[in-house]
Amino acid sequence: MYGRSFPALSVFGRVLAVLLTVVLVSACQSTVKHVETIKRPGNSTRIVLMPLDVELSELSAAGMNEPKAEWTEAARRHLSVAFDEQQADLGLSIAAFDDSKASPEVVDTLHQLQRLHEKVGTSAMIHHFFDVKKLPTKHGKFDWTLGTTARTLREATGADYALFVWVRDSYASGGRVALMVAAAVLGVGVQGGSQVGFASLVDLETGDIVWFNRLMRGAGDLRTVEPARETAKVLLADFPK
Repeated sequence: MYGRSFPALSVFGRVLAVLLTVVLVSACQSTVKHVETIKRPGNSTRIVLMPLDVELSELSAAGMNEPKAEWTEAARRHLSVAFDEQQADLGLSIAAFDDSKASPEVVDTLHQLQRLHEKVGTSAMIHHFFDVKKLPTKHGKFDWTLGTTARTLREATGADYALFVWVRDSYASGGRVALMVAAAVLGVGVQGGSQVGFASLVDLETGDIVWFNRLMRGAGDLRTVEPARETAKVLLADFPK
């Protein structure tokens, strides 16, 4: 496997990356669950899977991250299939959101919610799981929301919940790997890499995140089918039924 490192991230992502270097020793996955079951009495619950917010990059010897469109497309494809397979095991109805049938207004709202989800999810990872960054106003509670704008998706899809997924993954180039090996000989550690992401289940009536699972580790490869399947399983671990 290639060496791993953080891809180009937003401001929130860069803060997360700095914190992650402190704790990334082995696989790290934590779930916050507000609901044990998402079945609503008398109704079959429908979950809409939002377009996957995934990006794969290559890390150069100089430490620059270069997004790779082909890798990213493969990762989205593999993860989409993997999530589709997972719904049978979970006993749920999870349908991918089809923006080709949505109005321009709904598509615009979708894009806004995805950007908001990145910011809210990354903030949750930083401020809920890292003791040094905990927010005193939260009193230890996982209290995060995308707001009532999420109702737009409920009206457009008829779904009760939306599943959002955000993943950033990268792989060191040959030059970076060589640098890591040379540095190791000299007793110097050069950052390898990670697979970092989170999945959120959002109640489309309130916009509240009722289930949240983070992924932080130095293993995995979304460019191929089987590792992508494994990542999907990790992201959906302890999913409410």
